[in-house]
Amino acid sequence: MSNAIHIIGGGMAGVEAAWACARAGVPAVIHEMRPKVGTFAHRTGDLAEMVCSNSFRSDDHEQNAVGLLHWEMRAAGSLVMEMAARHRLPAGGALAVDRDAFSRDVTAAIRSNPLISVVEGEMTTLPKDGSWIVATGPLTSGALAESIRAATGAEQLAFFDAIAPIVHADTIDMSVAWRQSRYDKGETEEERTAYINCPMTKEQYEAFIDAMLAAEKTEFHEGETAGYFDGCLPVEVMAERGRETLRFGPMKPVGLTNAHQPDVKPHAVVQLRRDNALGTLYNIVGFQTKMKYGAQTSVFKMIPGLENASFARLGGIHRNTFINSPTLLDSQMRLKAHPWLRFAGQITGVEGYVESAAMGMLAGRLAAAEARGEALPPVPATTAVGALVSHITGGADAKSFQPMNVNFGLFPPLPEARGGRRGRAERYKGYTDRAKADWSAWLSGMVARAAE
Repeated sequence: MSNAIHIIGGGMAGVEAAWACARAGVPAVIHEMRPKVGTFAHRTGDLAEMVCSNSFRSDDHEQNAVGLLHWEMRAAGSLVMEMAARHRLPAGGALAVDRDAFSRDVTAAIRSNPLISVVEGEMTTLPKDGSWIVATGPLTSGALAESIRAATGAEQLAFFDAIAPIVHADTIDMSVAWRQSRYDKGETEEERTAYINCPMTKEQYEAFIDAMLAAEKTEFHEGETAGYFDGCLPVEVMAERGRETLRFGPMKPVGLTNAHQPDVKPHAVVQLRRDNALGTLYNIVGFQTKMKYGAQTSVFKMIPGLENASFARLGGIHRNTFINSPTLLDSQMRLKAHPWLRFAGQITGVEGYVESAAMGMLAGRLAAAEARGEALPPVPATTAVGALVSHITGGADAKSFQPMNVNFGLFPPLPEARGGRRGRAERYKGYTDRAKADWSAWLSGMVARAAE
């Protein structure tokens, strides 16, 4: 495959990049270091393994920017979205999946595609020529990270991601906990009861906060500093920012009614979301943590309903790597200093599974078009994909650049849109309607050019 697009990394961005190349008729080679070289966070050698949450977040494509991104990716033939639909779990308005079945089927689809091959083994240096997409994600190996730093001429930027614990469902006390999605969201009874809720009184909440703050935490290595991404804060770091922070975050009690005591309003609620299709595993929503294992067990068993819980996996913490994309990348996602290298996924400074996959999909399309001697027009910044790529390739302030989820704040304003909270629903619907029209037109233009 001398004319192939080579992709370093087989995560969300890597598989989408390869899939996009293959759909364009261009061969692709994924270079994945696992299972030969493992990481502390991965458990398998499968591609697109989900190591943190099992959720792609909101699937509302009319009122939520993440849901809009789902819609755009589906319209473009996303492999990740196809497999997510196949292995979807009840999660209210969110798109959650059975993580093991999801990654197994992604891997099978990639390996069975005649235009895609997978080479197992670690890449320790950046290539000097060819056509490459670097999609190594947050756990870029040390040797390759050093090579990236040398190629970019900039200091590596880093923040820390934390992993939430997973509980065996049959060890949750359902005489205390109850099943309900917030605000009873969902079209079916299964969706409306997708979460397990554990209520806390004010006294229990205060004791829980005290224990979390006093718990022994993972220490950082010398020279490392914790530059957390606000969208994925460890639960104890949120508590350190104020005792009420969690009640307005993952432990907010609004939209929930205790089925056992409907007349008693909980002071705080811990939610658990199904983690596999069998419903035997649940992850504690928003409870990423850097507490040591022994401390986690004792602290999390203070949650009403989890006093006798058995943990399939405890939480963890890892360093995350990203480049200063607004300075380093051009509009085609190429490294300005070495244009045979494209970057995609979390390493570019987008945050989240779906954002990473979307940037991989776009990088694959751009690389395939270049291989075919074509030039794609810019993706409209009015779309979710376009808003993200515009942000990382120049829209963000390079001096304060930090990982970013897709959100309507990245979109060009709507003319004459009503401001404030009262106009929000109409404004968001305006954003999504405009994005769908512009994305569909952009995709139609690609199809027309391919037919010429």
